[in-house]
Amino acid sequence: MRDFLLNLSRRHKRALQVVADVLLIWLCLWLAFVVRVGFDKAWVAVHEHVWLFFAAPLITVPVCIRLGMYRAVMRYLGREALVEIAKALTVSALVLALLVYWMQTPDKPQIPRSFVMLYWTISLIAVGGLRLAMRQYFLGDWYENSNRFFRPRRNLPRVVVYGAGSAGNQLVRALRMGKVMEPVAFLDDDDSIATRTIAGLKVYKPKHIEEMLRITGATQVLLAMPSASRARRREVLAMLEPYPVHVRSIPGFMDLAQGLVKVQDLQEVDIADLLGRDAVVPNQALFERCIKEQVVLVTGAGGSIGSELCRQILASGATTLILYEHSEFNLYAISQELEQRVSHEGLQVQLIPVLGSVRNKKRLLEVFRSWPVNTVYHAAAYKHVPIVEHNTAEGIRNNVMGTLYTAQAAIETGVQHFVLISTDKAVRPTNVMGSTKRLAEMVLQALSREPQVQLFSDTDERVVANNTRFTMVRFGNVLGSSGSVIPLFRKQIRDGGPVTVTHPEMTRYFMTIPEASQLVIQAGSMGQGGDVFVLDMGEPVRILEMAQKMIRLSGLTVRSEEEPAGEISIEFTGLRPGEKLYEELLIGDNVSGTEHPMIMRASEEYLPWHELCAVLRRLLVLAERGECEDIRQVLLETVNGYQPQSDIVDWVYLQAEAR
Repeated sequence: MRDFLLNLSRRHKRALQVVADVLLIWLCLWLAFVVRVGFDKAWVAVHEHVWLFFAAPLITVPVCIRLGMYRAVMRYLGREALVEIAKALTVSALVLALLVYWMQTPDKPQIPRSFVMLYWTISLIAVGGLRLAMRQYFLGDWYENSNRFFRPRRNLPRVVVYGAGSAGNQLVRALRMGKVMEPVAFLDDDDSIATRTIAGLKVYKPKHIEEMLRITGATQVLLAMPSASRARRREVLAMLEPYPVHVRSIPGFMDLAQGLVKVQDLQEVDIADLLGRDAVVPNQALFERCIKEQVVLVTGAGGSIGSELCRQILASGATTLILYEHSEFNLYAISQELEQRVSHEGLQVQLIPVLGSVRNKKRLLEVFRSWPVNTVYHAAAYKHVPIVEHNTAEGIRNNVMGTLYTAQAAIETGVQHFVLISTDKAVRPTNVMGSTKRLAEMVLQALSREPQVQLFSDTDERVVANNTRFTMVRFGNVLGSSGSVIPLFRKQIRDGGPVTVTHPEMTRYFMTIPEASQLVIQAGSMGQGGDVFVLDMGEPVRILEMAQKMIRLSGLTVRSEEEPAGEISIEFTGLRPGEKLYEELLIGDNVSGTEHPMIMRASEEYLPWHELCAVLRRLLVLAERGECEDIRQVLLETVNGYQPQSDIVDWVYLQAEAR
């Protein structure tokens, strides 16, 4: 029967509602007489005032149509629809009262004065009640078991909603409509609502989690705290971690409001919540200084940091944003995303996606000369430590020479601001990637001290004026970047394990991509020339502890010697080539604060430009020849603190040696 009703056309459904309402109106009129004059006299009153049974529907139905009662979808009937029903019935009852007043004459039987009030009350209960009953019927929310009224028959995953506020209630409604999960209780630390019932669900205090899980049989906890700070979310996650429940969350209010996601779009717990650090609100003056009403170019625009820089720049008032990227797919993906946003938000910015490599000097100069670039964010780099270790010469060409060529193009074309995205692996590096990034920093440090720069070229000995302000920003790992350990852990947990960790004592600094990008833009605005800025990354995080938390918050247990029956094991694979246990952000102790609380300025040594040019020429020749031993020797002599932790593992070099 339910399927038959749901499959009716909209016109037939409306006609059925009108017929049902007419019948209900007649029933309510009769019941009003029964309540007022008694059952026996009611039939006499009906006969005497039969005109009411024609007038009431003719008044009520048009009013209901005018107020949109028949446009509401029955199975999604909400509070607003019930308010409209009350309005329609109130208006129609008032009109009926006026009609009764006009129709009363001394020679006709009188209608009791309380009749209309009784009719209005009964019609509210009948018409509204029928629609609520039909909503429950269409949703399939029928309950059985005389001992427990609200126990669904469906065998669905049982979930607890943490947060009994508006977001929690909205989530419960969405889950009931979706019929894929069964909400069984609320968790909330608000003492004023603890032990009460909201939306048919009991509210438990966090200290009663164990009792709640035993009574409800819940296997998942859904966090409905979209506006809570990260510190607060971390407290909640730490409290839930010991219990065998899978913890997930709903999106933030801003994403919900912008229509980017729906409340049903549950997601795994954001790893940023485990760090528990709230991002500092950007200093808008710093944020816009190098962007607003300017032409901005981002190299590596399709990468993790580059793409987020583009998103931030887009909203900061740039007139033109040039996306410079060597990967066609990445360039297509970020340009499509940004074009949709420009169209949707009506932004006045020109997007220019350019395909090109930072290793191509000619292409760089063509692009820089084609547009009056004011600011460059140089994010293009090879950053995966083991891969660069296995491809040494390419690391030199891309990370060192690519930075040099981009910087020289900026100098030649009069770019005002140049910001290099660096890494904590540049500090006392143990790998080729870190040493090439430190060398890239040294290139910009040397150039920033040269008011007149002799270009690095085999054929061009020109000296050009240098009016470009170079700034370097150094930070650690970002959550969710390509090659990040977090997506790998999630996949391994989803596949049933094992989760692979390189070493039990390994630690890393972590920061979210949006936070890192915001700080990069602000740090770049503060540079005086040759500055090395270091971002406050908070406390280092043990990778093993993060893996354990992710397993437990997935509702699973960690297999260990103490718990051999655990569901997911953790295996240690050993350090990969070039990796070290601990990362650092500063080479020395000479560091000072800035006008931003999370940005520090480091003062570090570098080589003068004329000396560095000789090193670069030698490195370029060695990279062309693939002589990895000599490349390592040059890096050892040039990069302070470079201590390789393994033998040379470059694939091509080893193959050549084996022949």
